[in-house]
Amino acid sequence: MGKLVINQNKVTPEIAEKLLKVCPFGAISKEGEKLSISSACKMCKLCVRNGEGAVDFVEEKIVALDKSLWKGICVYADCQGGNIHRVTYELCGKARELASVTNHPIYVLLIGHNIGDCAKKLLHYGVDKVFVYDDEAYHSFRIEPYTAAFCDFIEKVKPSSILVGATDLGRQLAPRVAARCKAGLTADCTVLEMKENTDLVQIRPAFGGNIMAQIISPNTRPQFCTARYKVFTEPKPTEAASGEIVNMEAAKDKLASKVEVLEIHEKPRDIDIAEADVIVAVGRGAQSEAMRAQAAELAELLGGVVACTRPLAESNIFDAKRQIGLSGRTVKPKFIICIGISGAVQFAAGMKSSDCIVAINTDKNAPIFDVAHYCVVGDAAEIVPSLIAKIKEARADV
Repeated sequence: MGKLVINQNKVTPEIAEKLLKVCPFGAISKEGEKLSISSACKMCKLCVRNGEGAVDFVEEKIVALDKSLWKGICVYADCQGGNIHRVTYELCGKARELASVTNHPIYVLLIGHNIGDCAKKLLHYGVDKVFVYDDEAYHSFRIEPYTAAFCDFIEKVKPSSILVGATDLGRQLAPRVAARCKAGLTADCTVLEMKENTDLVQIRPAFGGNIMAQIISPNTRPQFCTARYKVFTEPKPTEAASGEIVNMEAAKDKLASKVEVLEIHEKPRDIDIAEADVIVAVGRGAQSEAMRAQAAELAELLGGVVACTRPLAESNIFDAKRQIGLSGRTVKPKFIICIGISGAVQFAAGMKSSDCIVAINTDKNAPIFDVAHYCVVGDAAEIVPSLIAKIKEARADV
C-alpha cells in the first residue's frame, strides 16, 4: 500500500489546471493555491505521470509486528438477559479447531451483570479461561462501557484472534472495538482457517457471492472477524467443567455512557427460520399461489416452516425474515426441501450445511443439484401434491 503526496511548492497554475483535467475520478480539487486529493482517488497514478513532479507516490513502510506478543483465540460471548446466544458455543467449537494448529489457549470474553452462572456454563465447552467483566454498568447493552471493557481486555490479555457472533449486539460492538484497536474486521465469515504463524484466514463471499475472498491481517493484531449463527457446528458440552474463570475490572471512569436505559420491552417472537429443524424453501419456480399453499401444507405436515429465495422476498410475496441466503438468513436444519429453486451461489451459501437437502427442479443441470443430497427432476406441481398424499397415507396407516 502507499499514498499520494502533493508537493505544493512545485504546483504552478498550469500544472494545477492539467491535474484537475487528468484525474478521471474528479478526486483532485483546488482550494486557493493548494491542491488536495479526496477519498474518490483510485490510485490510477495518472497525476503522478502527468504532474511533472508535483505529485509523488510514496510506498507505505510496514513496521514488522512481533506476533509472539499476541497469544490466544478469544470468543466474545453474546449474553443478554442471562441467556448466552448459541452462536457463542459454535464459535467456541471453531476456536478449538483453530487453536489445534498453533497450540494457543482458548479464551471467552463475557461482559454483563450477575453473569456468574453463564461463566460457569461456558467452562463446559472446552475453553481454557473465561474473562468476566461483571458490573452494574453492563446491566443493559450500551456501546461505551462495553467497548471500554472489550478494549481493557485486549490491552491486558493481548489475544491474537477474536471471533464475534454476527448478532445485533456483535455487529455493533465488533466494528467499534476493531477501529479503536486500529485493526481490520472481516464480517460474515463462512470459513475460518489458521496458519502456523498465527495468521487467521478469514473467508467470506464477495461480489454478490460470485467469489470467495480470503482475507488475512498479517501486520495487525488482534485479528477480528464476525460469523453468522448456524455457520459452524455447535459442539456438545462436556459433563465436567474445565478451565478457569478470571474476574476483570475496567477503569470506572471509562464506563460512563451518554445513553440511559429507561425500560426494556420484549419484542414479540417471530418465526426464526434459523432455529427450524425442517424447512420447505420455495423459489421462483414455485411462486404461484397454489404452489405456496402446497408448500405451507407440506411444511405443516413435517413440523417445519416455509422459507424463500431473495426474488420472492423482494417481490413482497414473503417476509424478508423468511429469506435464505447471503442477504437473508443462514440456516442449518436437519431437513430442507428446495422447490423450484435454481440454486444460485447466494442462496446455496445460506443453506448448504444442512444435514439433508432434497431439491425438486425441472432442470437437471440446476446448480441446486450440486449441493443437494437427493435430486428430483420433474414438475413440482405434480411431485409436491403426490408427496403430501404419501405422507398423509403413511400417517393414516399408523
